[in-house]
Amino acid sequence: MICQVNGQIGGDNTYEFLNLPASARIAGLGDNYFASKDGDITLALTNPSLIGPDFDNNLSLSFVDYFSDINYGSVMYGNTFNKAGSFVASLQFIDYGNFTYADETGQTYGTFSVSEYALNVGWGRELDSSFSVGANFKTIYSSLESYTSWGMAVDVAGSYFNKKTNFTISLIARNMGVQLSTYYGSERAPLPFQLDFGLSKRLKHLPFRYFVNYNHIEKWDLTYVDPNDPNQYDPFTGEVKTKTGIAGFGDKFMRHIVIGGELTLAKVVSVRLGYNYQRRQELKVSEQPGMVGFSWGLGLDIKMFNISYARSTYHLAGSPNYFTLTMDMEQLFGKNR
Repeated sequence: MICQVNGQIGGDNTYEFLNLPASARIAGLGDNYFASKDGDITLALTNPSLIGPDFDNNLSLSFVDYFSDINYGSVMYGNTFNKAGSFVASLQFIDYGNFTYADETGQTYGTFSVSEYALNVGWGRELDSSFSVGANFKTIYSSLESYTSWGMAVDVAGSYFNKKTNFTISLIARNMGVQLSTYYGSERAPLPFQLDFGLSKRLKHLPFRYFVNYNHIEKWDLTYVDPNDPNQYDPFTGEVKTKTGIAGFGDKFMRHIVIGGELTLAKVVSVRLGYNYQRRQELKVSEQPGMVGFSWGLGLDIKMFNISYARSTYHLAGSPNYFTLTMDMEQLFGKNR
């Protein structure tokens, strides 16, 4: 008897770190927030069509205390040229920590490290007062002990912004590219491509912005069978339980949806909340789901500085801490342009 099981879509790709939240604000709003034209340079990595003159001379530093010994982060800097458009250069990195080098007999030979990097150049241009386009060009390097790999990828995005109603919609194709050199052998692994659509709106009489994302337009069924979850199997027959009808459609549809909101108080403090249905379904413990899938964050604007913090609950085992500092270098150093 042959049985075929489809796993999570994330396990089929290389360079998965490219889709990690690039800032504390993004993490606090459900981990995939990108449709908001409000001058936040940290959105450039997820939506290059937002890159514009308001990013000029902005510097952003992000650091994430991830699980176990894993840390990752990014550095971004924006600049604008009158004829060429606006650019954001960024460096993403992830350090998986040190591992014990051992052979099949258990004999140890010291330690080795694992890390990955992406050097990105983002470009954006406003076509008119409402429409803008942009692209990210990525050079990727991955080092796993003595095995290394190089890759290249491109993000392409377009956005519509209505200044009168504070309404933004964006369509983004991420990580279209190729693994140039493999870790081992000649077979190239695919990159974590995804096609996303998002919208956000700031309310007219309340300092609150809500957003809705539809992720992975390219793949309808994001469900999978977890062999460690007894609730997915019939206790008498051992067969997999599947949702059908409205329940089945609703479950598949909601796995694409991320929602959240941001409340700004006195133009200084921002309170953020997000909900990721797919993450909750995939990572919760059935007997104690807790707050898996939910995230929250805070932002503080102090003159030319913006400080953000967030926590995103992946699992009962823990919640990563996200930190982001953004600075307006022109105001900080008093440059006249």
